[in-house]
Amino acid sequence: MTQIYNKVALIGLGLIAGSIALAMKRAGFSSEIRGHARSRETRDAALSLGLADSVFETAVEAVKDADLVVLCVPVGIMGHVAAEIAPSLKAGAVLSDVGSVKAKVIEMVSGHIPKDVHFIPAHPIAGTENSGPKAGFAELFDGKWTILTPFGDVVAEEVAKLSTFWEKLGAKVDVMEPERHDLVLSVTSHVPHLIAYTMVGVADDLERVTDKEVIEFSTGGFRDFTRIAASDPTMWRDVFLNNKEATLDVLGRFTEELFDLQRAIRRGDGEQLFEHFTRTRAIRRSIIEAGHDTAADDFGRSGKKNY
Repeated sequence: MTQIYNKVALIGLGLIAGSIALAMKRAGFSSEIRGHARSRETRDAALSLGLADSVFETAVEAVKDADLVVLCVPVGIMGHVAAEIAPSLKAGAVLSDVGSVKAKVIEMVSGHIPKDVHFIPAHPIAGTENSGPKAGFAELFDGKWTILTPFGDVVAEEVAKLSTFWEKLGAKVDVMEPERHDLVLSVTSHVPHLIAYTMVGVADDLERVTDKEVIEFSTGGFRDFTRIAASDPTMWRDVFLNNKEATLDVLGRFTEELFDLQRAIRRGDGEQLFEHFTRTRAIRRSIIEAGHDTAADDFGRSGKKNY
């Protein structure tokens, strides 16, 4: 049986935590899995689904004697949770997280962590538009990147150990500086989500287009926008509030490009439009060649979707 950490505590029992637990079971981990969620409904669901060996009403109880603690809560409350559990963390334990923002999480969490606990932030770049413990599935991380953002004097052996843990769950692992991570993810995830939310909001507000037409003729790009815009609003609110600088930087660049395209359309400049679309089409081909999507009809998006 595989065992990297004897006891693993998952704080927050939603999609990511549920998928971690199921992926651990698939990989044959013999670790004891402990869990915590604020709502009784979520705790009961996690137990009935077999996601954890034991589920506790408080995070403090869940982390007791745990060798690995993973914060699977919204970014905005990670500092609060860290402060709550810090006195109960085992000496030598590893504390990690799954947040989409890293620099701000480090700022909020690191000040609470005892010196004998190894804090190694992480971000599995995987998910769906669904949330809650029932949304989890063991294959969520397969072939997806998990980025570790160690900082300070963290022990290299502990980083390697956590990397192996994620690889056993099916992920590919990379190590990146926190600020670099936040800039890259603002391009690949954060701003695209903001654009999706905005476009769906435009369709909802445009009185000259009926709700029936929007629903009936939603194919291609707009359909995918609605999938993205159905993501957990609490999570994405916290992402934007805690990755302001990188998001505003990329959003400013996006706005400049959008104005250029607007002028090209107004002037009837087909050559500029063609050159722009040709350049961006090459990015799509690179993503397919890297194995991060498929060129199949309908993008191959039947069944569960990862992004």
